[in-house]
Amino acid sequence: MNARTPVDLQTSLKMDEDSNQSSNPSFDAVLSARLSRRGLLRGSVGTVGTAMLGGVALTACGGGDDAVITPVTPTETLLGFDAVAKSLADVVVVPPGYSTSVLYALGDPLTATTPAYKNDGTDTDFENRAGDHHDGMEWFGLDTAGKPSLTSTDRGLLAMNHEATTDETRSSFFLHADGGTTTLPRPASEVDKETAIHGISVVEVKSTSGKWATVPASAFNFRLTSLSENIQLTGPARGNSLMVTKYSNDGTKTRGTLNNCGTGKTPWGTFLTGEENWAGYFTRSATDDTTRGGATAKSVVALKRYGRNAGSGSRHGWESAGTADKYARWDISQGTGAATDDYRNEINTFGYIVEIDAYDKTKTARKRTALGRFAHESAAFGKLVVGQPLAVYMGDDSRGEYIYKFVSTKTWVAADANPTDRITTGDTYLDAGKLYAAKFNSDGTGDWIELSISNTLIANFATYDFADQADVLVNARLAADAVGATKMDRPEWCSTNVANGEIYFTLTNNSNRAVNSATMPPDSANPRVYADIKNGTSTQNGNPNGHVLRVKEGTVGNAATGFSWDVYVFGAESSAAPGTVNLSSLTDDQDFSSPDGLVFSPATGIMWIQTDDGAYTDVSNCMMVAALPGTVGDGAKKTLTYAATAGTLTVDTYVGKAPGADNLKRFLVGPKACEITGLCETPDGKAMFINVQHPGETTAQADIADATKYTSQWPSNAGYGAGKRPRSATIVITKNDGGRIGS
Repeated sequence: MNARTPVDLQTSLKMDEDSNQSSNPSFDAVLSARLSRRGLLRGSVGTVGTAMLGGVALTACGGGDDAVITPVTPTETLLGFDAVAKSLADVVVVPPGYSTSVLYALGDPLTATTPAYKNDGTDTDFENRAGDHHDGMEWFGLDTAGKPSLTSTDRGLLAMNHEATTDETRSSFFLHADGGTTTLPRPASEVDKETAIHGISVVEVKSTSGKWATVPASAFNFRLTSLSENIQLTGPARGNSLMVTKYSNDGTKTRGTLNNCGTGKTPWGTFLTGEENWAGYFTRSATDDTTRGGATAKSVVALKRYGRNAGSGSRHGWESAGTADKYARWDISQGTGAATDDYRNEINTFGYIVEIDAYDKTKTARKRTALGRFAHESAAFGKLVVGQPLAVYMGDDSRGEYIYKFVSTKTWVAADANPTDRITTGDTYLDAGKLYAAKFNSDGTGDWIELSISNTLIANFATYDFADQADVLVNARLAADAVGATKMDRPEWCSTNVANGEIYFTLTNNSNRAVNSATMPPDSANPRVYADIKNGTSTQNGNPNGHVLRVKEGTVGNAATGFSWDVYVFGAESSAAPGTVNLSSLTDDQDFSSPDGLVFSPATGIMWIQTDDGAYTDVSNCMMVAALPGTVGDGAKKTLTYAATAGTLTVDTYVGKAPGADNLKRFLVGPKACEITGLCETPDGKAMFINVQHPGETTAQADIADATKYTSQWPSNAGYGAGKRPRSATIVITKNDGGRIGS
């Protein structure tokens, strides 16, 4: 993890890349066959619908003594809960009438023979335990016979990302008894734990008499770690020379998945996980530029564009743990022999959307190279229309990076919603198609620009000489530079509005946005540059609070090359200046900072926004807000004016209708020093699963022996598990009256 700064405590892992120095214009889930409007109970104002809750009323007839029972259908008001106040307490806070319980935490066993987690730094066998930093998550239902089910509400699988681990200086200090080793070389015993807690897990969960629990002995449970064997590389880059390594001489496979963040669920029922900040796990020698042919050599240009300069140290020093191949792979310095003799190309095998069959652990996971290589967050599908191609929307989470869309070559076939072989169905949709990068125009329109070797802007790009389409996809950032895509304020999660098919993107923050910047001045879709004061002393500049942007495709739908856009809501403190910062008129019950996770509920249509905030954490821990958004264009144009070195800079932006008290309110606040991330529900919307990531991460590594100095003791202080070391964990939220979450 990078050194923490006042600007960003929780997002230090996510901001370690700042490699886009191009001069492009700087415009800084899943909708499957099951996500229909049948569960969307919203009236014309978007707040009221009916719910069949089985109520009755007694009424008198004719003034006599005869009483009859008349069924009553109570009304359900979405966002009818009382807004939660901001909180700095070390607890999970939800509205009155809701209950939470901890379900699945770091170290929890996934087999019947794995010992209970002691949480004192002596635990091992993490290949059979829950990993760390729970992140994106999807629900996969099971019927009573253990078969996939679209309707099951009391038994299912949670497929979950384990993004990273809490570290201060290299070591995952809560994981090791004495806090771990911070100097090189790192002990192999420590590194083996750390490589195992990354990746994904699939765990069975079940509700019995209303109480949810994991099923540790379930045959469905499994882990993929950063060292899992034989992960297949598919799509145009499979077998390309850029993928050749000592492990895979033919460039068709790799080991493991790494730094998994956002998720998606395909229309055919598989799990998608995005590899985000993977670059920092690799190291290069100080002389590697020279070995590769100098600063202008193709591989050197590509490595620097992804944040790996010569002499770059790795995040955890895993390469230092020994000479074994599982450690050597993290050093990507080029040797004197062929690519089959070393790991110069190992970094090229990370940075993809990975497809996994959560129901069948015998199926080999696929890294889908056709969807491009960058710091992936989530993957959201556009509207499903039989006979039309699929669209997958994605963001690249780093300052000044881009928004992307993949459009499949194959058109949607309804029968593929229930295929015989789910993962090979993914082969047919996700291995061939067109990848686009977004350019946002100052008039509220935008263009999807194809990233193709046949595009003359790419073929003739002076900065990098693309060899073929595989090269374009492996180096998608450079291709997006070439076509003039718009630089964004760290695109994180995206999700599709189940009511109208519009796509929403969280832009979490950007400390590099500056009025006089040559590469990242404010523009229409990233219009704010301001100073935000934290703790009354430190100044955070740029766009520290972030915003949520939305896109409406052109009339041809998924394959459209043009769209319209606006900003649904700007994150801000309620007291911030309304004309320059709090452009969405947020109140004390609504204000938030650094939107990150974003999920539309298939059951209710509520949009849930989760935060990973460092700017506002002097006022509140990270949180989740609920929204009933409108449509692109329901607001108005606003103009911001800045005093620049070259004169006045005027920026027009397009802001959605102010949410108002009934359409946006705070639902949850997490414990200290956490991030709220990941969300899925049972199909009826009555049980919601949320992840609480890295509580207590601001603890000093030197204080590992003194629990009183931990900045959080959650979830042990909530009565869950042994020890007092904080743990990332999944919670389940239910409503006390048995209703749907968010009503």
